[in-house]
Amino acid sequence: MKTRKPKNLSTKPFGLAQEPRSRSPKTNALRLLDQHQIPYRTVPYEYSAENLDVAKIAADNGLELPQVFKTLVCTGDKTGPLVAIIAGDQQLNLKALAKASGNKKTALIPTKSLLATTGYQRGGCSPIGLRKVLPIYLDQSALSFSEILLNAGQRGLLFAADPHFLAETFHFQIASIGQF
Repeated sequence: MKTRKPKNLSTKPFGLAQEPRSRSPKTNALRLLDQHQIPYRTVPYEYSAENLDVAKIAADNGLELPQVFKTLVCTGDKTGPLVAIIAGDQQLNLKALAKASGNKKTALIPTKSLLATTGYQRGGCSPIGLRKVLPIYLDQSALSFSEILLNAGQRGLLFAADPHFLAETFHFQIASIGQF
């Protein structure tokens, strides 16, 4: 009769430190960060369907608003869908985005089109792991931080990572697209 080793026992020698297991679910965005070996940390937050305001999310969770970035999906009259990433304390400058992306005009896509375009739902849209390959524009203010927070692809979950690594790895275009 063969005996089975219980699955929860470690195969590492006694005394070696093991990495703590993350209790956060792995989203497509987090899997891509792992695949590209980009260091990150997850930051869970309390999700509320009634309030998707990034300022409230930052305040309720003790986060610095300028470091919490929001992902906005837009469409250009020449390029079609594109993604803008701006700081939580800024608004999107659609004219600046149009200029940076080679469009005459840009506009936010309708909320009902978000899932089909990105694979993510409102309040859980990450710029990483999109359903389709889209051009992504990161506001230049992100580069002044060693770490920014972005949605991890699920409502109630952010990730923090170095914006320089993200821009280089995922080919984000850097542009001045946010305004106060």
